[in-house]
Amino acid sequence: MRRFLLFLLLPFPALAQPQLALPLDCEIGTTCLIEDYVDNDPRIGAQRDFACGINSRDGHKGTDIALLSFDALGTAVTAAAPGTVVRTRDSMADDRLMKGVTTETACGNAVLVDHGAGWQTMYCHLALGSVRVARGQSVERGTPLGAVGLSGQTNHPHLHFGVSHDGETIDPFRPMATGTCDETPTETLWSDPPSYTQTGLITAGFSNHIPNLDTVRDGSARVTQATADAPVVVYAHAAYAQHGDILRLSATGPDGQIFEHDQILKSPQISILRAYGRKAPATGWPSGDYLGEATLTRKGKVIAHRFAHVTVP
Repeated sequence: MRRFLLFLLLPFPALAQPQLALPLDCEIGTTCLIEDYVDNDPRIGAQRDFACGINSRDGHKGTDIALLSFDALGTAVTAAAPGTVVRTRDSMADDRLMKGVTTETACGNAVLVDHGAGWQTMYCHLALGSVRVARGQSVERGTPLGAVGLSGQTNHPHLHFGVSHDGETIDPFRPMATGTCDETPTETLWSDPPSYTQTGLITAGFSNHIPNLDTVRDGSARVTQATADAPVVVYAHAAYAQHGDILRLSATGPDGQIFEHDQILKSPQISILRAYGRKAPATGWPSGDYLGEATLTRKGKVIAHRFAHVTVP
């Protein structure tokens, strides 16, 4: 009887946890990066990632794996672990402006996979027409599910990867204590845990002038529509950058690249703001969409990245 009781006390449910592979065909730090983690701060209006850092968004319930280029749209999304497909959606348009997206359709085109024992994974923002599996189909780790698109609530190419157990959000980086954080976490669902850095880009955007930190924080610096005669400025607000990190700010428009400017960060503060821009040409900026990027690298690896958009009517 004593042996039987001891067996019952063993943490055998942990054996049913899926071991996850990266569900996107990319290389962290080279062609993609983890942009946002599960929010482990239950307070409204606050956020923190699993390691008590800033790399999350208030109420975020998944891991966002972002591609570093719009040219990478169509990158394969694969099953993170063996399981059975229980639901798919493949009917939403790829639309950076997110027209008609609701809270019910925010995930966009998607695949839901059941791994048994209450564990499920969700793969969101897939390209229209790319879903390659059907309900009831068995999948193995690495089975192609679809491709990265712009469906649902997204304006840049990324995979929102959600993990749940019995319907509750689980952070794969801290599965046994989701909702809390630890600066030196040890538990993980990843078979090969992706690297983590505390450094992050809080925001990046377009402006028509060199902004200050207050206007960036309250959002008044950002412009989404610009006049043809106004300067084009890209700004980035970073946190916990290190000495020697390189911040690249760039902008392209209908006629090609406007600028690409690298800054080596020397003795940066916990919070830093940098901006760079160009005055309008004499003929004015051409009408169309403009893409800005802020890229932070360390020893040749991308550690943070943000896109920005503005339109000249």
